[in-house]
Amino acid sequence: EMVLTFEKGAVLAMIDDAWKEHLREMDDLKTSVQNAVYEQKDPLLIYKFESFDLFKRMVDDTNRELVAFLFNANLPNSGSNQVQQAQQRPAAPKPKYQTQREEVGAGPQQQPQQMGGPNQPMPQQERQQVQQVIRQDPKIGRNDPCPCGSGKKYKNCHGK
Repeated sequence: EMVLTFEKGAVLAMIDDAWKEHLREMDDLKTSVQNAVYEQKDPLLIYKFESFDLFKRMVDDTNRELVAFLFNANLPNSGSNQVQQAQQRPAAPKPKYQTQREEVGAGPQQQPQQMGGPNQPMPQQERQQVQQVIRQDPKIGRNDPCPCGSGKKYKNCHGK
């Protein structure tokens, strides 16, 4: 139990430090991305792509540091039965997540890779087109009187 408490504390401390450093890097990225306007690029897209890369790198580095720390900690092996049970259990299959993205400035000819892979057809649900909602009542303007009968403008009554 003492070993588990030590491991939890060490893991939480390392994750906390990595997260703080990640937030500092995000602030630096925010200031550096503002120069993308001069390059005729959308700063929001660049920020999204770069921040995703920073997050992936932070997770990978944190995992490496945690594993290295726990292996080098020389903790007493009080749970040898737990290790044997963990080795006998089959590993659960990891879900596949889409990690590819379009490059900034890519043309409309390039399509992002689907989650199932490039050679698998899209599921039937994704093929269906989104239907447009058709309104039966006319749209109420912001400065029109509110239909509730209060006498106020719609934007000051129910338009908030």
